[in-house]
Amino acid sequence: MADEYEGSAEFIDVMIAPAWETAGPALTEALRGVSGPIVDVGAGGGHGTRVIAAAAADAEILAVEPSPGLRSVLLARVNESAELRDRVTVLPEGLLDSELPDRLGAVVAMSVIGHFDPADRQRIWALLAERLLPGGRAVLNLLPPTEAAAVPDSRFADVRLGRRRYEGRGRAEPTGPDRLTWHMTYRTYHDDRLVDELEVDYDWWVLDGQRLKEEVNEHGLVVSRTGPEELGMYVIDRGGA
Repeated sequence: MADEYEGSAEFIDVMIAPAWETAGPALTEALRGVSGPIVDVGAGGGHGTRVIAAAAADAEILAVEPSPGLRSVLLARVNESAELRDRVTVLPEGLLDSELPDRLGAVVAMSVIGHFDPADRQRIWALLAERLLPGGRAVLNLLPPTEAAAVPDSRFADVRLGRRRYEGRGRAEPTGPDRLTWHMTYRTYHDDRLVDELEVDYDWWVLDGQRLKEEVNEHGLVVSRTGPEELGMYVIDRGGA
């Protein structure tokens, strides 16, 4: 599998950190009462992994991250915490290629479902239907846009560390009826002088709440909204099973 984050991995962790100030409490609430094992899909550098560990005390966590660059941050973050070292296993394969427990208390897929095409999404819903424990659930969010529409260039991150400032920008264009290509630009400034610029592209499969409901219903699962409206978060469970 090609690593879409090979070039941008050094920027991702610091640029997404502010988003977890809102997403963290919402995810904590969505995981209330769950037990392990818990799978953190596309764990990145581990911001969400730490939230999961705090929300589900003593639960085993399997943090899935196929990008070597992002995984290096994740491994360092797990290693520096005695609590995480005892509970978190980092898996380098993609979700559908990982060796997972037969029964799962929760699956968390924050800001990652767009990396899976429709066929692979069906495999994920089947995995949930087969392996979720009674009372277990999946938590995910749908990032905008939820339809294949152009997104104009905008700045999504601006982080200053010492004398350097890191800026992230992005725009998207439709490349199919339910698919986008994101064009990302990462700029590095030293004392406000541009010293480096990186451009990367990646594909993203769009999904809206109605289609999500239809897809999971086919597998005997039910979906409901959770958290603040702007987060686009959903909980999937077995509907009283």
